[in-house]
Amino acid sequence: MSEKIIILCYRKIIDVTNVNPWDKFVHEDSFAEFKMQAQFYNQENKYSSFSQLLINAPGAEKLHFLVGGAIIGYIQQLKTIIPDVLDNLGRRFLTFENFKFEIINSDINDIEKHKIAVNFFSKPLVLHEVIGEHLLISQFTENKSEEVFTNLFKLQPFVSIHSIKNLK
Repeated sequence: MSEKIIILCYRKIIDVTNVNPWDKFVHEDSFAEFKMQAQFYNQENKYSSFSQLLINAPGAEKLHFLVGGAIIGYIQQLKTIIPDVLDNLGRRFLTFENFKFEIINSDINDIEKHKIAVNFFSKPLVLHEVIGEHLLISQFTENKSEEVFTNLFKLQPFVSIHSIKNLK
């Protein structure tokens, strides 16, 4: 297999069932921000759900971006390490350059209906080999040395190859 440069995407879905403290804070703060920001698109109090706002309120798609601002501090706490994805040695190893916040569902009257996703996009990686359900990867660097440190990990739900290109 010829080596390729890949970027992975991990889609972290957060709702009321998450028990991790970081997830809970992100859930609660994004819900509070959603309630506040939704007021602008719902001045007559006609709609309570995010989907109703998207259908009926011009510009409501901006809520993804506007509400995402409430979680920036939590993203910074991660220090560019993608949560939840472990290598075969049980270590967090994937670093991210970018993320995208997304509201999946919400209702201004019910925090239990608030469901969001944070999509983390890894820094460029070299895909050396696919071994069954495992990827053997290393950090991409312009420096070509003889020894390269690698990570082997099993593809898990909500992790996908976002982009790929041939290594020259």
